[in-house]
Amino acid sequence: MSSIREYGIIPISTDIVADAIGEYRSPADRISRLARQGDLIRLQRGLFVVAPELSGQTLSRELIANHLYGTSYVSFESALSFHGIIPERVHMVRSATFRRSRQVETPLGVFQYTTVPESYYPIGITQMLYEKENYSFLMATPEKAICDLIICTSGLRIQSERAMREYLFEDMRMDFDDLEHINTSIIEQCIEHGRKRRELRYLLNVLQNE
Repeated sequence: MSSIREYGIIPISTDIVADAIGEYRSPADRISRLARQGDLIRLQRGLFVVAPELSGQTLSRELIANHLYGTSYVSFESALSFHGIIPERVHMVRSATFRRSRQVETPLGVFQYTTVPESYYPIGITQMLYEKENYSFLMATPEKAICDLIICTSGLRIQSERAMREYLFEDMRMDFDDLEHINTSIIEQCIEHGRKRRELRYLLNVLQNE
């Protein structure tokens, strides 16, 4: 048991679990037994994470989101909540990908993946590093998360800077503690490579003039 405990909160494949538990006549049966007794959590076929009761660590849904469906990064409301930009605690983990959109239901909650243009995808991704726990995951910067939300929200049509201001500060209740640290170059790159360019220009103007 100590061998799988060493993986902590990093999702691991069936092959890695089988290697960690050692020689068994039927590794699949042993892995199923570990899942039934709660030592392993089955995230999806072929992917597990060690239960926090065994690892002694708190699970990271953001890290799990990266592993469930790649290539992807955590974004939208999930990233905005993580960065403290919106007040709501978000239950579904939403990510962006340049692959097909999909939704994965797990014992730890629902993980949703939304397609963005491939040339737009790599803009504004940051690596969140937790050295003490020895893991990291990919997440959108606040600027990229807002752009993702605007270009991927079906039916969202913002016709003016005033309407954009209302959307950001009244509808979404976004709170920017220090607008001087907003990286407007990320928004400019999103305008060049993304959709809804007019709306993104409104966003850029609002954040530059607030």
